[in-house]
Amino acid sequence: MKWIQRAAGAVVGSAVGDALGGPFEFGPQGAFSARFPTPGAGGEMCGGGGWDPGEATDDTQMAVLVAESLLERGGLDLPDIFARFQRWAASEPKDIGLQTEDVLTNGVPWDLAAALHFQVNQRAAGNGSLMRASTSAVHFAAVGQEATMDAARRIAALTHGDRAAWEGTAIYHELIRLIFEDTDPLTALPDTLALVHPDHRGRYATVLAPDWHPDHATEFNGAVWPCLGSAVWALRTTTGFEDAIRAAIDLGGDTDTVAAVTGGLAGAYYGFDAIPTHWTQPLHVPLPGFHGRVLRLADLLDLARRLGG
Repeated sequence: MKWIQRAAGAVVGSAVGDALGGPFEFGPQGAFSARFPTPGAGGEMCGGGGWDPGEATDDTQMAVLVAESLLERGGLDLPDIFARFQRWAASEPKDIGLQTEDVLTNGVPWDLAAALHFQVNQRAAGNGSLMRASTSAVHFAAVGQEATMDAARRIAALTHGDRAAWEGTAIYHELIRLIFEDTDPLTALPDTLALVHPDHRGRYATVLAPDWHPDHATEFNGAVWPCLGSAVWALRTTTGFEDAIRAAIDLGGDTDTVAAVTGGLAGAYYGFDAIPTHWTQPLHVPLPGFHGRVLRLADLLDLARRLGG
């Protein structure tokens, strides 16, 4: 499969999962299939819960901010990414994680804000750094295993002081890189886990094991490791993009982020052409704080193309 198919699949697939999952956030298990029992029938970009049909949430909005920083700054400029996040957070987006909001609005410098939050609260292992990682995963896929995982950790650390969040984001980056190399990311999981910090390897080994099921999670899927585990489970137990997204949303809970992470993986794995057009056509990504800009499919495809340029 051509690289651009996988890149577009990852970026657009994550946004599609996000927009589909947003209206079902914190709902019960099975709610998506209960409302849309027939795959492929259409109408699933329904909106609700404060979201317009096809509207992507903070997950994709932050992913776009990361992408545009990488492209405009010619590489990883952490203070610039943080400043874009701050500008966005100050513009009252419809949704923003409590931890992320505190880190971005507490007035502490970019290189200390997340660490201070973690020091004070001792809880910072949410999935908020994982949810926005599709664009950076595409951008750094070509530079190799060590570099892509290092970039993931550094971007994650801007808002999340708990290393658990860094490691989960690094695993995601590496899974995307493996897919781009036409390597089965599931078969390669043992090798990927060997690259995880020893303090966190065990919990990720548990949720990424072939026999793990999201029902076995000991924490809410708003935490980074059950979120990633649920996305890998959805990829492993289905045979196509649409089925993977349906499985992810039907888990309930933090449906927009679980589906966004699933969509990035499944989009890269199956390619952009596997994403139903009735899901991509209404897709749009508002960017609060950035002159009322709204990105649509063509813009996301252009981002994907340039991220690998």
